Amino acid sequence: MALPALILLPATGGLTAWLSDRGRQASSLSWWVAITTILLQALLLLFITCTAEWGHGPWLAHFSTPWIPALGIAARMDMDGLSLVMLWLTTLLSFPCVILSARDVGEQPGLFHLLLLATIAGINGVFLATDLFLFFFFWELMLVPMYVLILQWGHEDRRRAAIKFFLFTQGSGLLMLVAILGLVILHQHATGIVTFDYFVLADTPLMPTTAMVLMLGFFVAFAVKLPVVPLHVWLPDTHTQAPTAGSVLLAGILLKTGGYGLIRFVALLFPEAAARFAPVALALGVAGILYGAWLSLAQDDMKRLIAYSSVSHLGFVLLGIFSGSPMGMRGAVVQMVAHGLSTGALFVIAGSLQDRLHTRDMRRMGGLWQALPHLSSVGLFFAIASLGLPGMGNFVGEFLTLLATWRVSPPMAILGTAGLVLSAVYSLTMVGRAFLGPPHAGQGTIHTPPPADFGPRQMTVLSLTMALLLLLGTYPQPVLDLSLPAPAHATPQPEGLHP
Repeated sequence: MALPALILLPATGGLTAWLSDRGRQASSLSWWVAITTILLQALLLLFITCTAEWGHGPWLAHFSTPWIPALGIAARMDMDGLSLVMLWLTTLLSFPCVILSARDVGEQPGLFHLLLLATIAGINGVFLATDLFLFFFFWELMLVPMYVLILQWGHEDRRRAAIKFFLFTQGSGLLMLVAILGLVILHQHATGIVTFDYFVLADTPLMPTTAMVLMLGFFVAFAVKLPVVPLHVWLPDTHTQAPTAGSVLLAGILLKTGGYGLIRFVALLFPEAAARFAPVALALGVAGILYGAWLSLAQDDMKRLIAYSSVSHLGFVLLGIFSGSPMGMRGAVVQMVAHGLSTGALFVIAGSLQDRLHTRDMRRMGGLWQALPHLSSVGLFFAIASLGLPGMGNFVGEFLTLLATWRVSPPMAILGTAGLVLSAVYSLTMVGRAFLGPPHAGQGTIHTPPPADFGPRQMTVLSLTMALLLLLGTYPQPVLDLSLPAPAHATPQPEGLHP
């Protein structure tokens, strides 16, 4: 029951936080409920990690119980190393979402924390579900609370951004549902059995054209979420208008569900179709790297710059997944983890600057290092981590993906490397415009001194994130060991059946 508890715990904690939203101390009480829930989730995940079935195959934990037997649907969850890495990333980034988002809450703090924890519950379910109907259920579950978070607590143009986010993600999700149903129906025609079991459906005999069509149904849904150019157009507005906690959750975790889905349900469920589609996917990955980096150079809004940089950095994930090698797959997973940590922290910093200066426009910033030395120094660290400085986790992910891409397509690897040069330009330009240079330079300057610098709470959370990025950059082996996904044909054994 440990795996379902990873979903039930945040869902129950969110409901408790919502019910506690009463009286004068409501804001404080719901916050304490939320942070306690995340702490309990971290302890539960640590327990699962320590008691996992290490050495008994690629799958580390298993849970299954009938749900709708007449339709072959089960509440089935399985955890391998890839799932474990993604679950730890979710748990670690949940802390800054709760701890550093107090300014976002305002009214109805209980509802805010309910939606935040419900989104986390859905994300945990996505990383665990191995029944395709259950996977789709969690895929949709994590969208609705995020939509309400943006709509209720977002910035000036939040309604348009929330609707765009919902339409793109919901529409692509319905396309994935059609692909799931098509795969189930074809399996029924071949075997006479109706099932949504991931491991059973992996053995469905498919014609090459049929496999390609079904694979594209999954690919589009995950490409929208990753996001892949040209399906990225919802991302900049959503990141810009979302509250700080929403931006961290989106950039740090939700986008990674797209990469996870590409690995689990595209590369592994349709390996032959994915191999034939690889040249197109590699071209889309390089296009995203260059396009996102080029548009980042043109941004004055700090949050939009970070949003477009995410499009660029996650292009490396697409390169790694479709490079067709274990090295590329490992690099893609390391890149997802490093991007989640560094970009999540950058959105915390951008949100904090907006709270203090009431602007995201870098033309109205400058010279902040003297007034906000802690915030500025942390901003410099995560900016150079994002550009892929050796010794940081981002460098490891990008290096591995480019090396794997070079083996299958040197021109694509060279073009991807050009994106790293542009990344250095826009990252250092952001640092120069916001933190260095003449104080408050430009038209429409801010004439009042900025408010207080980062305090112990913010510095503690961000310092731990910095330590994790350095550890990932200098000793990535534990993540590399875990990051290769279990094959779709390696059916996990229930507990107690191991030899």
